[in-house]
Amino acid sequence: MERLFISDLHLSDSAPDLCLAFEHFIADHCSDIDELYILGDLVDAWIGDDDDSLFAQQMCATLKSIVDSGCELFLMQGNRDFLLGRNFAQAVGATLLPDAHVLQLAGERALLMHGDSLCTDDSEYQEFRAQVRSEAWQKNLLEQPLDQRRALARQLRDMSQAANQVKADDIMDVNDAEVDRVMTGYDVTVLIHGHTHRPARHPLPDLKERIVLGDWHSDRPVWVCRANDATIEFLHLPLRTA
Repeated sequence: MERLFISDLHLSDSAPDLCLAFEHFIADHCSDIDELYILGDLVDAWIGDDDDSLFAQQMCATLKSIVDSGCELFLMQGNRDFLLGRNFAQAVGATLLPDAHVLQLAGERALLMHGDSLCTDDSEYQEFRAQVRSEAWQKNLLEQPLDQRRALARQLRDMSQAANQVKADDIMDVNDAEVDRVMTGYDVTVLIHGHTHRPARHPLPDLKERIVLGDWHSDRPVWVCRANDATIEFLHLPLRTA
């Protein structure tokens, strides 16, 4: 069983080169894998599964092509696409994972997360996360017209970028104590996540490890994780737009 783990693509209609790079990535690196896991922030903003934009239709077609090729697809919500739901997953033939998902990799119990919930030092963001992840807030938002949701998505993205510019770098990274608490709670030896845009393979005490997936840029390679029944690899794979 060959599995590939990626995250933080941040695809959007304003970044056609990145969308093209993802399509080439599928052709170049997914033809020999059995399962592809996208651990959040597939897109830069998702306004609901009823989005009728050309970009949403293209995303649906691209992901469906992965499934149609015989590769199982697993999606996880991130901080930018927290409204990505089961209807979209069903439409493309994917499985929508919960915020935390455990599976066996190379004989180890591994935990998959987006990673934003681990950044507990950023209390302002955690308050925002609790709000937008609440069922009542999402229900109210999804009742709004699409144009209104698009405007709110742009506003939230701009607010997030402005806030991050003035925050200390360390509070936007994971909290080590929270990582230990979560890994202990799920009884795992491997944690794979994204979100922080700080790709690395961190050895932890007691032969545990934390693997941080990379964010995507069309002009440089991306850090991904590939695993099978024998090994877990952290790979720097090239992206191309032609």
